[in-house]
Amino acid sequence: MIFRDIFRAIVRDANLTIEGRSPLWPGVRKTFLKTNPGCMACGGIQDLEIHHMVPFHIRPDLELDTENLITLCETPSRNCHYRIGHSFDWKAYNSEVVNDARESLLRIITRKYK
Repeated sequence: MIFRDIFRAIVRDANLTIEGRSPLWPGVRKTFLKTNPGCMACGGIQDLEIHHMVPFHIRPDLELDTENLITLCETPSRNCHYRIGHSFDWKAYNSEVVNDARESLLRIITRKYK
């Protein structure tokens, strides 16, 4: 019962609904994509998704914090969101997503210009 009350307080304070995301999320997502229009792991510009570095279900209060977001693609050939953001497991939390994305992009850039 105490956990439920704490969760409800966090949800209320973050302007969330218990059923899902903040009503502000679509605008934050759209703005973030405008300023971060490429996959941070491969440089792709198609099928982009915004990934929460600290998952929304763990820290719903960080849902709208742009410091907690990274752009990753979901293209069929690379799917950086699944591969790097979730380490090939949708239930996984990759605390090293920024470093892994940076290393992936560096390998791609280095390969292109050798």
